[in-house]
Amino acid sequence: MLLAIDIGNTTIGMATIDQGHVVSVIKVETTAKACTIKAVIKKIFKGTRISRAVICSVVPKVSRTLEDVIKKMVPVDIIGRDIVVPIKNLYKNPKQVGQDRLVGAFGAMKIYGCPLIVVDLGTAITFDVISSSGEYLGGAIVPGIRLSAESLFLKTALLPKIEIQAPKYIIGKTTEESMLSGLFYGYGSLCKGMIDMLSSQVSLQESGADEANSVKVVMTGGHTRLMKKFISPKIRIIDENLVFKGIYFLSRL
Repeated sequence: MLLAIDIGNTTIGMATIDQGHVVSVIKVETTAKACTIKAVIKKIFKGTRISRAVICSVVPKVSRTLEDVIKKMVPVDIIGRDIVVPIKNLYKNPKQVGQDRLVGAFGAMKIYGCPLIVVDLGTAITFDVISSSGEYLGGAIVPGIRLSAESLFLKTALLPKIEIQAPKYIIGKTTEESMLSGLFYGYGSLCKGMIDMLSSQVSLQESGADEANSVKVVMTGGHTRLMKKFISPKIRIIDENLVFKGIYFLSRL
């Protein structure tokens, strides 16, 4: 059994995977104390036949902490250091692309085929574009929903800190309702527009008149369940475990 670990800026996701099937997922805040993270790891190992761990991380300090704990029990590989994602990266500086973005793109390619756009609703909302020949073309990044809400609270005098939940109305009647409407309907419109423009760019670059219609769009990330109805019908494929699946495929190389 594989322990796949996705260390993001906000959350650490730890999934046990058996023969390609995600058995369980446990999440903990990235800012949690080291002792808390270690306790979670030990709990996962207790009673579970884990033979290997693979870490995908955008927070090096935390990945070192996890590696030190896990390597005492099973072999550990870190993506980007021990495992290279086998995808042609067309970024001007390929090292600038987060490993999580490459892993998600690779996982989506393996499962859903190309061309495709991966929309990841995490701390940042990322759009990653993969050509029909499997090349990572690049993408776009905007602040995520929670990050935007926290910025409004921290950088304004009168706007409150709000709980992230789907709005009931598009026309808010209170400050909180107006903020939620702006976040969800606003980001929903943003995602729809970005998907249309990116799909058109794929069509232009590959000189295929109908290419935009064949581009698959995959949505993943922590706010997937909350956001899906605000982006529909642009999103037809939802895969909350996409990065974990990508880690699994990489572990099999």
